[in-house]
Amino acid sequence: MSDSIRLRIDGGLARITLNRPARLNAFDEAMAHAWQVACVEATSSDDIGAILIDAAGPAFCAGGDVVAMATAVGTGAGITELAHVIHGGIRALVESSVPVVAAAQGTTAGGGLGILLASDYAIAAADSRIGSRYAGVGLTPDLSVSAQLARAVGERRALQLVLGDRMLSADEARAWGLIAEVVDAGDVASRAEAVARSWLEGATAAFGQAKRLIRSQPTRSFADQLDEEARTIGAAFDTPDARARIAAFAQASASAASRKDPR
Repeated sequence: MSDSIRLRIDGGLARITLNRPARLNAFDEAMAHAWQVACVEATSSDDIGAILIDAAGPAFCAGGDVVAMATAVGTGAGITELAHVIHGGIRALVESSVPVVAAAQGTTAGGGLGILLASDYAIAAADSRIGSRYAGVGLTPDLSVSAQLARAVGERRALQLVLGDRMLSADEARAWGLIAEVVDAGDVASRAEAVARSWLEGATAAFGQAKRLIRSQPTRSFADQLDEEARTIGAAFDTPDARARIAAFAQASASAASRKDPR
């Protein structure tokens, strides 16, 4: 795997780090392939219950390294092929039943926005700036931006971003629904890890299936979604984890009721 993507696994947490800080973590060909490999590996193991995406240096991700791609790839057909490679990693994240948290600092632009949208819970530094910026270099959205942005912020706001050069502040991005939390720059990494660890320490399988239900809903009709909800909650009910948690909840409820009983 290229050093431009680092994958570390620790106690059920897979950490994927974008690691081309000198290029604002923009993707070149080697990084694209390493990204796909890391995402597939992180979502293919039953031992992994949470994924954290972070980035080295002052920026989260500036999208594609258009200079490197123009010189190394050189053709539209080559760019299309490379986009498919990066998309493979994004699909692995979005279609998996493993919840993903992202820790973003500095600039997130172009395809970097798609990487951010591939997370299920995003945390950004207070000084972050987030936008599209494709049109400025004569390109169109990729890396899932057109597939996910409107679902996250609504069609009108999505159009505002892709049809202009506007960069949202961290507070604006939170108000629009792109990110969940804004924290001080020095706290982004620790807060993202705390979120990931909370999934691992809680009902990990239930969190994963809840993520899958929400993410996969557009592929089903309303009736089919209700059927899938019924099937999933039934399967969850029979797991040892759910039975233990339900028993603990019942015991706690009984104890609380007895304390309130004046007899």
